[in-house]
Amino acid sequence: MGLTESTSIQVRFNEVDSLGIVWHGHYVRYFEDGREAFGEKYGLRYLDFFEQGYTVPVVNVQCDYKRSLRYGDMVVVETRFVDNMAAKIKFEYTLTNPATGEVIAKGSTVQVFLDKETTTLQLTTPAFFNAWKKQHGLVQ
Repeated sequence: MGLTESTSIQVRFNEVDSLGIVWHGHYVRYFEDGREAFGEKYGLRYLDFFEQGYTVPVVNVQCDYKRSLRYGDMVVVETRFVDNMAAKIKFEYTLTNPATGEVIAKGSTVQVFLDKETTTLQLTTPAFFNAWKKQHGLVQ
């Protein structure tokens, strides 16, 4: 069983180059928009981590570009939580152009838990995150 959320974004003028094509770095920002929408839906916002005493920096980003987006295009970002046993958070993303049905890009991110005061890497999954996973049927 997986948790997913989709959000739609219209490509903004400041995201394109002089040819009207989205600069490749903005796809990572679309991943961020997807994570934020996911967090709002499932109660896993950045402030939720912070209130529990953690920050969760992205330590790995992977993106496979398939097609270009242009100024004015809509893009749907589907964000999927990937459960794992490690003390990390993994998401996978599919960006789709809803007008054409084409897959624009696929990718993933990995985040780790850092103590917000000491910035120490946490090697075990925090209890609140295990409780969140249990609440959503990801662990027994």
